[in-house]
Amino acid sequence: MTAAADLIITNAEVHTLTDPDTVYEAVAVRDGEIVRLGDADELTFLEGVETDVLDCDGRVALPGFIDAHTHMEQLGQHLVHADLSSADSADSCVELLSQQAGEDPDREHVLGFGYDESSWNGSRTQPLTREELDRVSEERPVVALRVDLHTVSLNTAALEAFADDLPDDDLRYADGEPTGVAVEDAAEAVRSKLTADREEMREVLTAAMAHAVELGVTGVHDKVRGSRAPQVYRELAADDELPIRVRLDYWSDHLESLVDVGLPTNAGGDRVRTGAIKSFSDGSFGSRTARVREPYADAETDGDGDDARGQWVVDPDELASVTDRASDEGFQICVHAIGDEAIEETLSLLEETPNAATARHRIEHAELVTDDHLERMAEAGIVASMQPNFHRWADEGGLYDQRLGRERRNRTNRIRGVLEADVPLAFGSDCMPLDPLLGVQYAVNAGTEAQRLSVTEALRAYTRGAAYAGFDEDRLGTLEVGKRADLVVLEESPWDRSERIDEIDVATTVVDGEIVFDGGG
Repeated sequence: MTAAADLIITNAEVHTLTDPDTVYEAVAVRDGEIVRLGDADELTFLEGVETDVLDCDGRVALPGFIDAHTHMEQLGQHLVHADLSSADSADSCVELLSQQAGEDPDREHVLGFGYDESSWNGSRTQPLTREELDRVSEERPVVALRVDLHTVSLNTAALEAFADDLPDDDLRYADGEPTGVAVEDAAEAVRSKLTADREEMREVLTAAMAHAVELGVTGVHDKVRGSRAPQVYRELAADDELPIRVRLDYWSDHLESLVDVGLPTNAGGDRVRTGAIKSFSDGSFGSRTARVREPYADAETDGDGDDARGQWVVDPDELASVTDRASDEGFQICVHAIGDEAIEETLSLLEETPNAATARHRIEHAELVTDDHLERMAEAGIVASMQPNFHRWADEGGLYDQRLGRERRNRTNRIRGVLEADVPLAFGSDCMPLDPLLGVQYAVNAGTEAQRLSVTEALRAYTRGAAYAGFDEDRLGTLEVGKRADLVVLEESPWDRSERIDEIDVATTVVDGEIVFDGGG
């Protein structure tokens, strides 16, 4: 006699996102695994006394979203501290930070996250300054992190507090005085000083994961460095309090420790696993630190010298040492590379690693990738881990126009070109913001054909593509018998309202057959 299901999701439009995308009415789940898909009437025999039945009333069900590039600690900090992502001016940032300072007077630092001066009213192109943040407080250190995390703004007290940790080359000056703007290694030094302790980490990760499941996210590839996050994730998993699956991509300075304790790529349990060794090549367009072949359109220095073409966050020789060591130990490697010159250097290293054919190495962002790069990535099996929400900066007159000019702007984030070149494509958000449906919206409605995907293609990149990038395609990414029951139910069909996908609400999120978010609809 066939055992009853634990959960039946029925009266739905169930898109498996297989190839082709087969559609069913119902899904039956037992012990966290999908055991049957079919018409609603065909699955009623699996309903027992203790079976939970989720009637979707015709809503769309999909595989759960997997965000292949996240920073969950920073997301949690957005939720716990001042969220500057909605600010439309420096004055607005100052107001939000001042409000945070008043609400949390006993905290040593006043922190704000996610400002983006390129989206403010007017024509401002410079980050927040020391003088502006001094208006929040002249006594307490005030720190505001730009949306890309490659730039941090500090008030005078913060500059003094972190003075011993800030490399001078990554501090900005005007008339011989520090502006309060720190980039790259200096920004990273500030972030490392501000990382949450164990107790606060539990608070910020819990907040971040609650937010994630509200948006249909069932798994993340979290980039971590010098953080208590891995420990806290494993503690939450042991306590059966981890609502999502987490793949930990460790910064390269953790490599020897991972080797010593025997945590190679894919080590771990059902909820928490070791991912890739993470490194950088360059910075970001917003900070003018992405490494490009031709000078920035708005370069702050004259001529075509290195200062006008961005910088190396990790020198190519040092990056070669990292990739050699990590590949020798059999690790997957993921490298942040945004500018075309950075992609070239990164690709040249990854495609020559001995384990390239099976390691599924990844280039994170790959924003200014060329046709030659795509051909070589396809041949080497290197994953393009991309963020469709970055198209937010691709409007006429937007950040890409300012930094790169129109011609290069139209060559950024050529997601269709990636698929057409048969390069494995995984979508993530980089927490700018974490919101898969917003990313799908941008991918489907991007400005040029080379940047644009169909609804189905975009959803697959956020599900099966991200699963593949994390060696999880046998258990996640599509809805098939034998796979884990990670699903999201949407209030409306993204195929029916493809021009406003970002406005669709999540009704229910399911992980391992358990409802982890119920929107009450």
